[in-house]
Amino acid sequence: MITTDHQDDLVSTTVFGEFTLADFKEFEEQVNYKLKFSDGLDLLLDLREMGGFTLDMAWEEIRFARAHSSDFRRIGVLTASQWMAWSAWVSQVFVNADVRVFEDELDARAWLAEPHE
Repeated sequence: MITTDHQDDLVSTTVFGEFTLADFKEFEEQVNYKLKFSDGLDLLLDLREMGGFTLDMAWEEIRFARAHSSDFRRIGVLTASQWMAWSAWVSQVFVNADVRVFEDELDARAWLAEPHE
């Protein structure tokens, strides 16, 4: 299950339990809607409560990242998991965004609130 919130040019998504293809499609719909009104988005992905993900979701995430490689400016990933941190680093191959991993939500939000260069 996910929750998604969007304000201005920031989309924040929190994942609870298993991240499924249906969850990712919901996230994708929200992002595509916001992209209609923006030249670029920042993302905050809170994966601290994620229990895993399905293979079809992972494949969709790769497809989505490649299709939107230039649509994101900054992506903040909240996680304490080394595996998720490594995965976030690898995803930089597919997007032109600045991707950073945080353990503290306030630090992530402060970074995302900084003015864009």
